[in-house]
Amino acid sequence: MKNVALITGASGGLGECFAELFARDGYNLILVARNEEKLNRVKERVKREYNVSAEIFVCDLSDTDAADKVYAFAAEKEAEIAALVNNAGFGDFGEFHRADPEKLTAMVQVNDMTPMSLTRLILPQMTQRKSGKILNVASVAAFAPGALMSVYYASKAFVLSLSEGLSVELKKYGVTVTALCPGPTKTGFESAAALGESGLFKNLKNADAMKTATFGYKKMKKGKAVAEHGAYNRFLVRLMKFAPRALVRKCVYNIQKEKK
Repeated sequence: MKNVALITGASGGLGECFAELFARDGYNLILVARNEEKLNRVKERVKREYNVSAEIFVCDLSDTDAADKVYAFAAEKEAEIAALVNNAGFGDFGEFHRADPEKLTAMVQVNDMTPMSLTRLILPQMTQRKSGKILNVASVAAFAPGALMSVYYASKAFVLSLSEGLSVELKKYGVTVTALCPGPTKTGFESAAALGESGLFKNLKNADAMKTATFGYKKMKKGKAVAEHGAYNRFLVRLMKFAPRALVRKCVYNIQKEKK
């Protein structure tokens, strides 16, 4: 397979939107997620509408060897990966000391360890070709500590920092790395993360998934290192950068715990 975009978390939400955007531009696809039925639905739709090749790989990205499995599948298909989208991720809401330890570990694996490992495995072919694009889905949460979602916020800070560092490191090889930092988005994430009690998702306007993905896709094509989606989110990010850290911690906590 030539000119391949490998997309994780591609069974719905932002991942499905990215699949459509890449397919529109003629990329062939490798779509990765846990839900085979939903993956097949996305696969058949993009093949029908955009006349591209598409393969699916069913995988639980919380497995410690998930990146190796995904890479082995891509190698089996002789995929020339032109773009990697590390989109899969999840969060959880509640006090840290009451959280399920296994769920916390799985969150770090899916949000951080698997994307890092998969990027490391795929990068050599990109640097050898001196071309390639990596899009990592972070969050505006990456810019602040987030009480009641502490591990999720920390995991996205890791994604942002890794992306920014690699964007500089890989520039000489013609490889770009973009961290997309959306705010609350209508993707089903909020229900999967048990965010029914989070003021962040209940009281702030959730962005449209396709608009968010399109924004990130365009910034990736331009090689922008950090892409904060939405004027309000960009304002919040700049505010968090300059406000006293103690104030940021308190404000985020108050937003998170607020119920209406």
